[in-house]
Amino acid sequence: MEAQSILIKLHDESPGYVISPSRVPLATLRAFVAEVSNLLRGDVGAPELQTADVAVVEGSLGILTTPLADAALWADLRSLTQSDLLDGLNPRRRKVLEGWQAQARARRHLRFEISSPALARTVIVSAETDFRADDADQWVRVERYVRGEIEDLGGAVKANAHIRLPDGKLLTVDTDRTVLRDDKSNRLYKPAMVRITAEYNVVTREYRAARLIEFVEHEARFDEREFARFTERGAKAWKDVPDASAWVEALRGSQG
Repeated sequence: MEAQSILIKLHDESPGYVISPSRVPLATLRAFVAEVSNLLRGDVGAPELQTADVAVVEGSLGILTTPLADAALWADLRSLTQSDLLDGLNPRRRKVLEGWQAQARARRHLRFEISSPALARTVIVSAETDFRADDADQWVRVERYVRGEIEDLGGAVKANAHIRLPDGKLLTVDTDRTVLRDDKSNRLYKPAMVRITAEYNVVTREYRAARLIEFVEHEARFDEREFARFTERGAKAWKDVPDASAWVEALRGSQG
């Protein structure tokens, strides 16, 4: 498809004045830029949105991208023009839309807009819209062991750990300060196994409200003597079977 630009705008009168590039709370600006970046990037691993790709527009706080030709991005945006159901949307984009919808309901003078010459109509997220996912309530409480690399520990306000999972996603887990204080190991930028409780979405496979219970000491070691012992036992057990593959197939009921 031909590359097209996208204009994403935030309009908010809830502070008592119209937010614009000349008057915008810094926290709002930071959050909006991060949300737009996640919306455009989608999957983890997509390139970061570069400063040269954005421009501020007058009237509302807005971001105008350079022409983009990401087929997956356009498919998701077009689905938003046809339905307010978010099922099937890229998980990262869906999270942004769910967040915008929640913000708009909480502050009725807040509105988000997504427009482009490539879209049949402007996508508007406001207090009157109802963007949602049918699978949004499919969260279950779990306790799990999770592997990952510890990227950050601590926190000035509340204690937490940032864990980079094998699939590249960053999992933030809250914890008690005593768990970090009493831990004697230097875990930063090292692989670790942790035991957590969390809410787990059985559809999107995402975690939320995760909490660290403990670090689990786990060291995978190869015991050569133990391996030799099991190998010897296996050889004795199979010594009277001329064709192991045929024996297993016979057990499975294969006709050959």
